[in-house]
Amino acid sequence: MKKAVAAVLLLLLLNTPFHAQEKSASDNRDKPKPAATPEHLETTFKAMLTKATMAGRWYSLKDGKPGPEKEDAYSIVSANKVSGHKWMIHTRIKVNEKEMVVPVPVEVKWAGDTAVLSVDKLQYPGGGTYSARVLFYEHTYAGTWNGGDHGGLMSGVITNEKD
Repeated sequence: MKKAVAAVLLLLLLNTPFHAQEKSASDNRDKPKPAATPEHLETTFKAMLTKATMAGRWYSLKDGKPGPEKEDAYSIVSANKVSGHKWMIHTRIKVNEKEMVVPVPVEVKWAGDTAVLSVDKLQYPGGGTYSARVLFYEHTYAGTWNGGDHGGLMSGVITNEKD
């Protein structure tokens, strides 16, 4: 009986600092962060998409079923707010084996501190009309897109060129 009591006391003593640290760490997580201003969110979003590469994976969806996963990358030259929710994303693309920078008009709205980019029936140079919703958070992205008779899901990370 004494050994059982001693074991319980030892466990309590060993676990007390751990629980105290765990509680104080969770107390810090429970404190709300001060809300970022719209200007700060927009500045951070612009910096994230300037001289950036979005690299990740995508897969098609057909009849509600995912196709094979494929790698994908997008080269973003810059992002600029035009007015209100309207932004212009300058992206580097290849059309008929010729590389060019194309301005892509998008809408960006905010869900808290997360940017949500939207395009509706955007005509893509070289063919196709696309709609998409892509969210951006801490140098990651995830979204859905469709081009009429085809579409899919995408996700990945965003890296910036070093000057």
